[in-house]
Amino acid sequence: MIETRLGPITLVAKGEAIAGLYFRHHVRRPSQETFGPEVAGSTDPLLNEAARQLRHYLAGRRRQFDLPLAAEGDAFQHAVWDIVKSIQCGDTTTYGRIAEQVGDRSLAQRVGQAVGANPLCVFVPCHRVVGSNGSLTGYAGGLERKRALLELEEPPAVSAGRLF
Repeated sequence: MIETRLGPITLVAKGEAIAGLYFRHHVRRPSQETFGPEVAGSTDPLLNEAARQLRHYLAGRRRQFDLPLAAEGDAFQHAVWDIVKSIQCGDTTTYGRIAEQVGDRSLAQRVGQAVGANPLCVFVPCHRVVGSNGSLTGYAGGLERKRALLELEEPPAVSAGRLF
């Protein structure tokens, strides 16, 4: 577990890849027992690198991640997560647009379920998926964290014009 400005985060590795990133009160957080033995990040090169990249991202010094990822999910979930991975830092998209990309706009609800099941939030940036009207909708780490992540990624010209 690492301490961040978003609160404690648990990073989970499986083999030579990162398999999970979970907040303390994550909506779909698996039980601690499924994570395997706890190791100090400094003794595990992969976890150490994931923590380093995450800290740099949260400090505004990194805009993308370069880590081996291994999320467990079905073919549809992986198709959605691949699209989510392609959303650039500072951009957002909607569940409906992702549904169109996977072949059928009527799949927006199923896309929402796949986004919500993403075990690698932040690394697979599901916080960049918003409602059809731009509203903040569901995030496994909570809407305050989603808002904080989107504000962190906001282009300077946009944040300079904000009134709040």
